Amino acid sequence: MLFLAIAVAFVASIILTPLVRKLAFRIGAVDRPNYRKVHVSVMPRIGGLAIIGGFLVGYLLLTPADEHATGILIGALIIVITGFLDDMLEITAKAKIAGQLAAAIVVVTWGGLQIEFINLPFGGIIEFGYLSIPVTILWIVGITNAINLLDGLDGLAAGVSTIALISLSVMAMLMGDMFVVATTAILAASSLGFLYYNFYPAKIFMGDTGALFLGFMISVLALLGFKNVTFISLVIPVIMLGVPISDTFFTIVRRVRMKQPISKPDKSHLHHSLLNAGFSHRQSVLIIYAFATMFGGGAILFSQATQWGALLLVFIMLIAIELFVEIIGLAGSNYRPILNLVRMIGK
Repeated sequence: MLFLAIAVAFVASIILTPLVRKLAFRIGAVDRPNYRKVHVSVMPRIGGLAIIGGFLVGYLLLTPADEHATGILIGALIIVITGFLDDMLEITAKAKIAGQLAAAIVVVTWGGLQIEFINLPFGGIIEFGYLSIPVTILWIVGITNAINLLDGLDGLAAGVSTIALISLSVMAMLMGDMFVVATTAILAASSLGFLYYNFYPAKIFMGDTGALFLGFMISVLALLGFKNVTFISLVIPVIMLGVPISDTFFTIVRRVRMKQPISKPDKSHLHHSLLNAGFSHRQSVLIIYAFATMFGGGAILFSQATQWGALLLVFIMLIAIELFVEIIGLAGSNYRPILNLVRMIGK
């Protein structure tokens, strides 16, 4: 039955996307080029509705059961409304954050989903107590925005989200959590169906309607699969979402170093840096896909490794990320601590 739901979600997304494209032009939900945008023509930007529609068809066909499901779906509805309003009216950043906070609060309070404690790798336990609610909300809002920030090149957010969802599904299968397996697989199929129209050269954008929805669902499903477990297990979703988290982290680093507001938009994200480095649009997207796949595979290896092996894997991946960031100038053209250190040692 799961395979049928996955197939239905995929086909439904493919069928719905052209219809949503026509609707976008009719109601004026379009993205116009500006100095920050890569595209040069007017594009429909509520394609996320097709992803959501495909997901709902597959989800309702299977209706996987979980005590948190109602809260997650209500939170998702709030996030979809927030994204749609932004695509239509371009609401303020504060209004978008308010919508995300409202969705996260619903998941935490109504859905009862919280990170209450983690077991440390070498003994001991950290109980969050009163901080469990804000920590959980911070995770949901942070990952939601991380995926949203990726939505800058044709097929980028949809492709990276699909890779992350497949990785999540594999991990959930290893852990025996069938609700997360089913939900992530159905959502991945729907995202993949949309990607058929969204990959370069794109015929439609997912907009905030889709990017916020995917980010929200990934954050919640990752949390659902790994809450209240060991510190090592808690690192798994962080590795799995390495691309959006890294991009967000170094965006903050860059803006702090340049004394700019953290929320100020710019044209220096990961995909912009790859384009500036001379890669084509398609090459930049495929490079980021490769990194997302590496992170997903790394998370699965991490879960099967010993504690020391897991720590070594994390160290190697952090060094690789840092070197890549310095080479392409993601945190700024003069940010090269490791490369400068290597040059000093070489002298």
